[in-house]
Amino acid sequence: MLNLAKENRAAIKDFDALLFAIWFHDIIYKSRSKRNEKKSAKYAVKRLKNFNLKELKRNKIYKLILSTKKHKILVKTDLDNAFLLDFDLAIFGQDWNVYEAYTQKIRKEYKMFPNFLYRPARKKVLQGFLDRETLYFTEKYKNLFEKQARENLQRELNLYN
Repeated sequence: MLNLAKENRAAIKDFDALLFAIWFHDIIYKSRSKRNEKKSAKYAVKRLKNFNLKELKRNKIYKLILSTKKHKILVKTDLDNAFLLDFDLAIFGQDWNVYEAYTQKIRKEYKMFPNFLYRPARKKVLQGFLDRETLYFTEKYKNLFEKQARENLQRELNLYN
């Protein structure tokens, strides 16, 4: 994600805020928790007070991090949120071998769940993404990744049928 941010620096309005959001967006992560993003966002704001960042910037970082929970844009003043979400899902648009390795890591992450629980939950996640009108928010990443991402998600979903 950091490399993608650097690659798109000229198009990003608040590069520092985006970098902080990337850095902190999964700083608190427990696979069973549904509050990771909120906890990560709160942690980020608390830690960033030491950097003397203005409250407005800390608020933007907080919202950027929260947006990764449902992959919906919360900061609409510029394209920074769109880029963050596109970077976060960039793995979906990689070639199948890279994507498949990612799915194996996801399965390891949830190894505490037997297949009869994991598979329906994973199918629901995959279908949720496939049901979206578009996976990516910026034209650049729609053009680069949308087609391949949909193929990967569908191919993985077919593995569970």
